[in-house]
Amino acid sequence: MSKLTETIEAVAQMILHEKDYLSDLDAKIGDGDHGINMARGFGAVLDVLDELDHPENPKLVLHTVGETILENVGGAAGPLYGTAFLRASDACSEDEKLTIASVDRLLSAAIAGIKKRGHAERGDKTMLDVLIPIHECFTAPYAEGSTLYECLADANQAANEGVEYTKTIAARKGRASYLGERSIGCEDPGAVSSMLMFRAAYQFLNR
Repeated sequence: MSKLTETIEAVAQMILHEKDYLSDLDAKIGDGDHGINMARGFGAVLDVLDELDHPENPKLVLHTVGETILENVGGAAGPLYGTAFLRASDACSEDEKLTIASVDRLLSAAIAGIKKRGHAERGDKTMLDVLIPIHECFTAPYAEGSTLYECLADANQAANEGVEYTKTIAARKGRASYLGERSIGCEDPGAVSSMLMFRAAYQFLNR
């Protein structure tokens, strides 16, 4: 098993563990099923990772995860997260190594996919309010002179701050947008799931 597949397994376990928390957050401003949908999808991801013929191929791993999420995660999250993994796979080589530059390139592709699929931008109270600050920690000039693990630590903090930021703004996308100003004060569930996914990856890689 490769480090990437082990990292994704850690991410999946985090989502399964926080399923009820994510659904409780979603119940405040959405349908209340974000955790259920995410857990269903990442449960399926765990199953397919066990069956992969070439887990050492990061391009294949990311593509398989993207397809699995698209097929198994309901609501808006499935198309967005699925697209993110697929676009990252498109930008990934079959022998990709974990470096600041590779994280920068793959996150850039994933975020571009989410923006196009969701017609969203930073400040709309979505997962992008976490993913874009994470990505910035791996770009110049932020990452200059830093090690990979310093960038990961900075990005973990940026993810937490991104979630807090979503409390201060009104939702402009999805069902939460129907609430308008009443959505202020609540975290965006997609931002929280993105933060938790990165936290799981950071904790695993930092071991």
